[in-house]
Order: sequence, then C-alpha cells, then structure tokens
Amino acid sequence: MYEGDAVRRHKETVITATRKSPATSKSPVIRRTLTAVGCTTALLSGVAACGTVENLTAGQKVDQAVGGLGEKKSLAFELGLDAKPSALVKLAGGAEAEDEMPVELAKVFTELRVKVSVESRKPLADSGEKDLVGTGMSVSGPDGVLAEYRLVDGYTYYRADVAAFGKGMGFPMPTADELPESEKALKPMFEGKWIKVDSRELDRAVKDATGEGEDGKGKGKAGEADPAEEIDSRTQQKILKAVRSVVAREVTFSDKGGSDGVERIVAKASFRDLLTGILDKLRPLAGELPAGAELPTKEDLKEAPDEKVAVNFSLKDGDLTRVSVDLATLADDPKGAKLPLVIKFGEAGDVSAPSGATKLPAGEFGGLGNPLTSGLLGGF
Repeated sequence: MYEGDAVRRHKETVITATRKSPATSKSPVIRRTLTAVGCTTALLSGVAACGTVENLTAGQKVDQAVGGLGEKKSLAFELGLDAKPSALVKLAGGAEAEDEMPVELAKVFTELRVKVSVESRKPLADSGEKDLVGTGMSVSGPDGVLAEYRLVDGYTYYRADVAAFGKGMGFPMPTADELPESEKALKPMFEGKWIKVDSRELDRAVKDATGEGEDGKGKGKAGEADPAEEIDSRTQQKILKAVRSVVAREVTFSDKGGSDGVERIVAKASFRDLLTGILDKLRPLAGELPAGAELPTKEDLKEAPDEKVAVNFSLKDGDLTRVSVDLATLADDPKGAKLPLVIKFGEAGDVSAPSGATKLPAGEFGGLGNPLTSGLLGGF
C-alpha cells in the first residue's frame, strides 16, 4: 500500500499538533474542533493513498492536496450549511404543522458559519508549540459575528454580539445597563467590546466550575488537557490503521473534471457498510480509548442509513479548497431537499491580540452562572 512522505509527515504532524499545541490544549472548543479536523484530514490523506489501481490518479490528487495543507504557514477552515432555509424546514418538518421548524430558526442554522484560523512562523507540518503565532475561532450568523475568540500569548480574547446571540436563540438578552450588580464585570462584553482572560486561570476556573479535578478526574496541569481525555499516539496509529483499511476497501474515488481551474473529485461509499466496518475494527481497541468513550452497538448500527454517500473534493491549482457532503442523503425521507455541509479551506483570518481589551478575572468570565461564556468554553 502506497503512502507518500508528504502524507506520512502530515498525518504525524496533525496528531502531534492537536495533542500538544497550547492553543488547542487551553480551550476545549479549539482542541476538539482541531482534533476532529486534524483526524479527518489525516484520514483523507490515508484514504486517498490507499485507492485501488482504477482510482489511483484521483486518490493521489486528494492525497497531495491534503498533504499540501501542512506546507502552509497560515490556514483556516470554515464550516457551514450551503442550503436554503426552506430545505432545512422541509427536512426537519414533523407530521403536524405545529411541529415544523420556524423559518427564522432555519435561517439562523443555514447562515451559521464557524471559522477556525491558525497561523505559525513555520510551515504547519514543521511547527512546534512555540511556533504558533495565534489561533482564532469565530461563529457568524445572519446578522454578522455572534461570538469570536483568539488564543494569543497565553491569553484568551473574547467578544460577542449579545443581542444578536439572543435573537438567534429565540430569547432576549439583557443590555449592559440591565446587568445585575453581581455581573457588572461583564459589562464590556455586553457592549460588544473585547475582553481578555489569562488562559491558565481560565482553564482552572472551568475545571472548578464543572467539577473536574475531583475524585481523581481532571488531574492535568492548568492549561493542559486532562490525560484521561487523551488518546496516546500509539493508540491513534492503531485507530488510523484500522480505519484506513476499511475505507480503502469501501470507498471509491472518481475524477469528475472541472472548469475555471477547479477540479472535482468524488469519493463514494455505503454509509452503513463504512460505519459498521470501522466500528468492527475499533471494538478490539475499546479498552485503550478514554473512559466514557462508548462505541455504538451492532443493534444501534441497524438504524444507520443504508445509503450511498458522496463526498465532494474541490481542488484549485492542486490545493484543497472545499469538501462537501449532502446530509439530506442520510435522512429517512429527504423529500427532494438538499442540505450540503461544506468545509472551505483558505488563509487564516486575523489572530493577533486585539488592542484595548478589558482584562477580567477568570472566575467572572467562565463561571456556571454565565451561560453565554460557560456554554462556549465548556464545549459550545
């Protein structure tokens, strides 16, 4: 089975970076998001490299494009639905009219965008902990940015459009002047201004607020991921090997051509067969997974959609620019609707430290009494 140097190096870098990077370890949201995307890109590169002879050309193109992500110093990915609100309403609609999703809420979901940016002094494939300039994440809705935060030089910077956040969620939020005396420290945030918190202090505050660190749990140092929640590198390699063997058997690649310098490559597989095969390979490794990580049973898998799923890759000048999959394919009754989930790749946005940010104590920012911030920092 062929596996190029670029693929191997990129895969190892993704695993190492998502496990050790201070930018990822100091925030559950950033860590989980980048780990998921890192594992996905590593898997995609492995999948492409394992293509059959008939699919080798298309697979190699994806292989090289994914490997090229590690050669960049600046990288961003944006996640969102490329669908009309009416399509989501159609898919989510119940048997009765009162069960239908409100169009306003569907508009929020279809226009919601999550963007993560990473910038380094070196190519990402060669970057270590001290090479990262900064990491940022923003969540945007129909009316603009709902929330944004950046991890730079040991600080977490955060701002939010509180009124827009409340509007999108369907409930009113207090204005800065309506805050109770106990929450006055959060006034700058309710005014849409940047605030900052020491990341190590914030990590400790979140652990204390959520009860982690008790009964032998959460014993990692402040600013580091809990070892109980991590998967060691040896186990990660076993998982990747197991998954790749199944994907190589179940997935086919085809080159669909393109226009204006953009190539389109499609990977297809039966969702249930792919999921069943992967989980069968992972069951012998269940004892090496973190506590609480339970795999679906074979009975659970009987409910998984037995449909062919297509993943579309877009490449421009050899660079991976877009990955999409139509989620409507997995619906019991798609009703003719399309609901593409899209990941776009590009240059990182601004990840510098915002000027004029108000410093807050970590306890004021991430406590359980603050649903806006504790929800985001606890796993959004």
